[in-house]
Amino acid sequence: MKDQLTPSPNPTGQQWNTAAYAANGRFVATLATGVVELLAPQSGEHILDLGCGDGALTEQLAATGAIVIGVDASSTMVAAARARGLRVEHHNATALPYENQFDAVFSNAALHWIRDAESVLKSVHRALKPNARFIAELGGQGNIAAIRTALQALLAPYGIDAEETAASFFPSPAQYKRLLEQAGFAVQSIDLIPRPTPLPQTRQSNGMETWLNTFRNGVLDLLPAEDRSKALAATIALLHPILCDTEGNWTADYVRLRFHATRA
Repeated sequence: MKDQLTPSPNPTGQQWNTAAYAANGRFVATLATGVVELLAPQSGEHILDLGCGDGALTEQLAATGAIVIGVDASSTMVAAARARGLRVEHHNATALPYENQFDAVFSNAALHWIRDAESVLKSVHRALKPNARFIAELGGQGNIAAIRTALQALLAPYGIDAEETAASFFPSPAQYKRLLEQAGFAVQSIDLIPRPTPLPQTRQSNGMETWLNTFRNGVLDLLPAEDRSKALAATIALLHPILCDTEGNWTADYVRLRFHATRA
C-alpha cells in the first residue's frame, strides 16, 4: 500500500479522538444517505473518498463493488479506517498525489474543515479522469450559526477568536459554484439544505456538551481546565433556549451544501 505521509500543523486546531468520534459523531455518516445516492457508486469504478475519517462511509462505498481508496489528513483517523481492512492513505486534501486516476471523488462532512478551497479543488480536478464526477456535501452558509455565535461571544473575554481558531469554511452555493468553475468543473447541481440534527444524549453529558467536546475541542482546549468548564457551561446555558426542547433533547442547527460537478 502506498503511504505518503504528509506531516503538517493541524490547520483547524481541531484534534480528532477516534473513540469519541465513533461514539458521538456517528450521525455524520448516518445522515449521508442523500449524498451517497447522488454519487450512485457502480461496481468496478475507481472512487476516492476524500476526508474519509474512520472509514464508516468508505466501507459502505466499497460494499457496492467499487474500488475505493480513502484519504485523510488525520493519522488517527487513517489508523482507524485501516483497522476496518480498507485501503486508506495519509494525505492533505490540498496536495493529493493522484492524476487522471478516479471515476469519481466523493466527500462527506470534510471540506468545511479546509479553508484553502482553491487548492483542494485543483487537487481534486487533477485526480479525476476527464468527464469524471465530484460529489460532495459540506457545511454551508449558516451552518451551526447559533453555536458559532455563542462560542464567539463567550470566548472573546478570554482573548480567543473562536471563528478564526476553528478555521471552518461554510460557503454559499454561489461562492462554491464560482470556486468549482474556476477550478475547471462544470456544476450539474448545488443546493443548500437545512438539516436540524438531533444530538445523541449520554448518561455523562447532554447532547450539546458532547457535541462541543467532540467538534470544538480545539477551541475549548485553549483554555485552562477551570476556565474551560466555565466557558462550556456558559455556552450550553446560552444555547439552551434556542436548541434544546422542553424534554431536554438538543438539536444542532446544521445547514449542508451538496453538489454534483464534473471535470470539464
